[in-house]
Amino acid sequence: MSGARLGFFTRLLDAGTDGERYHRALAQVRAAEQHGFASLWVAQHHFDRDEGGLPSPFPFLSAAAVQTERIALGTGIVTLPIDDPIRVAEDAAVVNALSGGRVQLGIGTGGTPSSFAAFQRSSDERRAIQAAHVEVLRDAFGGRGIRGTSSVLNPPAPDLAVRLWQATFSVEGGRRAGLDGDGLLLSRTQPKEPGQTLHDVQLPIVEAYLEALPSGVEPRILASRTAVVVDPADLDAAWQAADPGLRRLARTFLKQDGAGDLRNIARLTDTHLGTVDEVVASLEADLTLGRATDVAFQVHSVDPAHEITLRSIELLATEVAPRLGLRTGAEAADELRNLTAQTTGALA
Repeated sequence: MSGARLGFFTRLLDAGTDGERYHRALAQVRAAEQHGFASLWVAQHHFDRDEGGLPSPFPFLSAAAVQTERIALGTGIVTLPIDDPIRVAEDAAVVNALSGGRVQLGIGTGGTPSSFAAFQRSSDERRAIQAAHVEVLRDAFGGRGIRGTSSVLNPPAPDLAVRLWQATFSVEGGRRAGLDGDGLLLSRTQPKEPGQTLHDVQLPIVEAYLEALPSGVEPRILASRTAVVVDPADLDAAWQAADPGLRRLARTFLKQDGAGDLRNIARLTDTHLGTVDEVVASLEADLTLGRATDVAFQVHSVDPAHEITLRSIELLATEVAPRLGLRTGAEAADELRNLTAQTTGALA
């Protein structure tokens, strides 16, 4: 692979109360940093506890900031059309200051239309709202005043202007992220046609992004994937525990009845579950990862016990990453903290 940095992604879906979920996720973040992961990414989901446990990412990232020293702290993503962009800018700036400049701000239009009504926004207008909110964010980070006023962001966060990432499922979205000089976020929940692989759909997005990227701006391409790595003695139990979540994913994502061979469902949903050798082999077949600068692994929809997640984090860092050429350690983490980009019209 390409020497991409290793990252950890979480939807905070551990069993237990909400507080227990948050504490276990923080323990997983600490473990990820201990084992040299370069980045942490947290998902934001409103109202549906089974889809995601975190509606407000910045309070969680604040807690992570004071419990870690090196790992980058990313949003994957903030649903920007239903958030106030000034509050997003302020919250991100506070966590950035608290963490010593470790925030990576992933934004997107969101994929749950039912969430928009509660925020008195129209899902049909999400792209137009997104564009307007992104402009407010860029002005705030750039110190150019806020919505035509002389107000400026406090605390200032000019470095966040070059740590924006855009999530997309489309070639046009990839091109837009490239033109803006932002990072590109790619998801394992990428829609695809029957018979298509994930890289069949995502490599054209990557190509459009790279072609549009201004000269002198370093590419940033993060691919999020599901991977749970277990010791051979735990393999059968891991598949048994994964059964409900994977069959539910087949019904919601693949629009199938959830029946059939579980390992085939895992393959169709790009779920990498197995021993070190098995996960390495299945990830090697994913050609998108060879073009990524960052690869972040989550355990959803396998959703194993907390102890299995901790062991998987360890095995990903110590066994899987070296064999795939994924980079870990302080140098990889510091690269994200020290991101620089040539100023373009979009970033200025």
